Amino acid sequence: MNTQLNLILTLSLTFLVSFSYGWQAKDMKKLSKSELKSKLTALQYDVTQNSATEPPFKNEFWNNNQEGLYVDIVSGEPLFSSLDKYDSGTGWPSFTRPLVKENVYEKIDRGIFGNRIEVRSQHGDSHLGHVFTDGPKPTGLRYCMNSAALKFIPKEKLKESGYAEFAPLFEKTKP
Repeated sequence: MNTQLNLILTLSLTFLVSFSYGWQAKDMKKLSKSELKSKLTALQYDVTQNSATEPPFKNEFWNNNQEGLYVDIVSGEPLFSSLDKYDSGTGWPSFTRPLVKENVYEKIDRGIFGNRIEVRSQHGDSHLGHVFTDGPKPTGLRYCMNSAALKFIPKEKLKESGYAEFAPLFEKTKP
């Protein structure tokens, strides 16, 4: 009986910890190319793995006005919040800042358009887009992202999707 009780307590604690803390980098397993090709659409694969760019105004999230989180389509790591999203007029979803700065990294992209700053996810190593210095206050930055690199989690589904720690961001404060 003690063994069963210990098992139940262990499983309950494991569930509570994973639910409370949601997405964990330590739980992320980098998928092989063939696994990624079977999980992603051709466009998602090309954008995230080959640093392609999707067409402006013909992508899933450029005009999404729902509240919630944008996570890496490959790893699930939380990247951006709708609270920092704005209409940049470019046809791609644009944000003033990352939600969790540690989940993105930047590198110089030396391409046909000159030098730009590429934005990639830290754990999934997905190409997300680029950051520019022509954004609005308070940061002056425009994180111009590819919808194909993102998955949107509506605020109503944060808890059930493993992102409960971000739900308070969307709770309205009463005056």
